[in-house]
Amino acid sequence: MSEICVVGGGAAGLAAAYFAAEAGHSVTLYERNGFCGRKLNITGKGRCNLTNNCDVQTFLQNVPTNPRFLYKALYAFPPERTMELFEGLGVPLKTERGRRVFPVSDRAKDITEALTRACDAAGVRFVYAHVDGVFAEGGHFSHITAGGRRARYDACIVATGGASYPKTGSTGDGYRFAASLGHTVREVSPSLVPLCSSDTLCRECMGLSLKNAGVSFYAPSGALLYAEQGEILFTHFGISGPVVLSASAHIGDAAGVKAVIDLKPALDGETLDRRLLRDFEENKNRDFCNSLSALLPQKLIQPIVERCGIGPHKKVNSVTKEERRALARLLKGLQITLSGKRPIDEAIITRGGVAVEEINPKTMESKLVSGLYFAGEVIDVDAYTGGYNLQIAFATAYAAAKNIPTTHYVRGGDPV
Repeated sequence: MSEICVVGGGAAGLAAAYFAAEAGHSVTLYERNGFCGRKLNITGKGRCNLTNNCDVQTFLQNVPTNPRFLYKALYAFPPERTMELFEGLGVPLKTERGRRVFPVSDRAKDITEALTRACDAAGVRFVYAHVDGVFAEGGHFSHITAGGRRARYDACIVATGGASYPKTGSTGDGYRFAASLGHTVREVSPSLVPLCSSDTLCRECMGLSLKNAGVSFYAPSGALLYAEQGEILFTHFGISGPVVLSASAHIGDAAGVKAVIDLKPALDGETLDRRLLRDFEENKNRDFCNSLSALLPQKLIQPIVERCGIGPHKKVNSVTKEERRALARLLKGLQITLSGKRPIDEAIITRGGVAVEEINPKTMESKLVSGLYFAGEVIDVDAYTGGYNLQIAFATAYAAAKNIPTTHYVRGGDPV
């Protein structure tokens, strides 16, 4: 039996501790907060989209950063095994649109509590203290320090998360540990983050969610960067929602990028024109500004009226064919110019991290320091929204925990 320490009590850390204990190791988990799963508890707006119910090949198509690195880990622990794990731990699951998997209860805390109970039952020891450093001697992991005190283990799994949502404890400690041991840390930046715009439309429509819009993102040069159909949310600072968060992984710093929104993606131009003709016939004696309630959400009506070039008090029966077609083009291509991204502390995940070429993709063990393993967001991999990133956390945690050999060292200190 090996003495293992896991640094970080989030999704990857809890899973790694449980898997390692189940494999027969003696496990101590260090968490800087007074409880585990603080960030996990707020994922998916508190509902926890824990995985995506798809096959591995489909999964990898949703990983823009270093997907090949995850191939072995995901085949060893694919989404179906994540679902089996949590249902076996007493958490019934459901699959929603986009193959997104949630607890039936819609409570993220059910996932955290299930993992914590499983760790308790498996004999994991919890230590609520901030780990100051991770150290190696002669190319081998040797010990950690916490609160100025040293504790020696046979192996260490670093599962500290990234640098997003720092108030939850994800402050980039894992990057510091890795760098101090000679690892390359790729530039850290926000990924899956809302986007900013000074366009007044965003503020005017604040709080409006479009459930099924088509959105395309174009570089200042006109090149298409990303396109998807789904939910978009207008906010006081710009736009958010699943489509926007996924797009943020593709559009650089976002400054000058144009978001082009198709408000009627199910209708081609000709069909939309027929719809407008019908609506106009039903409202032919009304002012134009009072004729769009069946076509658009209330918050969008005034911005569309202002942009389409038709006088708000023009009678509908006086709207020309050219004006109607201009309105249709606007509905199929509402443009918003972006000014940037929200800060990293608002990002769902972090892009960048420990370079994958310095980590064994089968075992998650460092190629530079034997006995040192990585799991979760600290690694330079990230994916789109839809449960993919938590699945990566569980799969890399499984790979690390299940590949730690059984050794017998004498511990040179006690846990803090």
